[in-house]
Amino acid sequence: MASITTSVGSFSLENPVILASGILDETSGSILRSLRSGAGAVVTKSIGISERKGYSTPVISEVGTGLLNAVGLSNPGIDNFVEEYKSFPEKKKTIVSIFGGNVEEFVTLAGRIEEIGFDKVELNLSCPHVKGVGSEVGQDLDMVEEIVSEIKNRTKLQVWAKLTPNVTDLIALAKASEKADAYTLINTLRATGVEIYSRKFVLSNTIGGYSGPGIKPVALRAVYDVYKETGKSIVGVGGITTWQDAIEFFLLGARAIQIGTALLYEDYSVYSKVNQGIKKYLDDEGFSKLEDIIGAMVAR
Repeated sequence: MASITTSVGSFSLENPVILASGILDETSGSILRSLRSGAGAVVTKSIGISERKGYSTPVISEVGTGLLNAVGLSNPGIDNFVEEYKSFPEKKKTIVSIFGGNVEEFVTLAGRIEEIGFDKVELNLSCPHVKGVGSEVGQDLDMVEEIVSEIKNRTKLQVWAKLTPNVTDLIALAKASEKADAYTLINTLRATGVEIYSRKFVLSNTIGGYSGPGIKPVALRAVYDVYKETGKSIVGVGGITTWQDAIEFFLLGARAIQIGTALLYEDYSVYSKVNQGIKKYLDDEGFSKLEDIIGAMVAR
């Protein structure tokens, strides 16, 4: 049977299917359950310097091709996170997502994460619906470059830069974060929704992030563009529900993929289903390993 082991930067994974940040809560139990259900790795919900309650309800609305959400980066703050995760048994398979409003906040968070034994962070430079953080930071090329550089200079962490698709020049953003070990592409698309009878917005914040199957073509384009330009390790995310979706991302250059909204359509068995489908595809098509198809459709 074909091998589906892969690597992202210097991180080796038994399989390429990763839990995406944000779909589950911050508790260690839900993260551990994903690993025990077949995920090759997991990304935590984004953590900030201080506790944040997020927006008032409604914060999620289902649409025909996915979800709108504006949870508001609710999180317990780094002190509570450290207390929850200091004895977590699967730190090597966990990537901690962090967000901040400036360089020092990112560096402080990275340092605290490293102190308790984690060795990988994903920089949330792309949340589309919270002022002063996320994509507002992620669109400032100079700040992005400094954030990545300072974390690499001041820690030994592997850094994944999760970039926003809500820009006109994604390549410029990728080049600003080129010192990262990998790119995560993409986060949700900036979007809104309307209820015509109440004549109200479906989210309390008005603007939210659009995820799910409808954004897959946008995510694929981002992976293709960035891989063709840089050749760096890419983790693809956006609308991946089936093994067929995953294969599309691999062919365009992704070395691993993340699953988020699909957990709501399926359940924790989605990891194993996607992994089994990838293996069968490789066997049926005569490939001995996943590496054989990564970037196969991209001329560089």
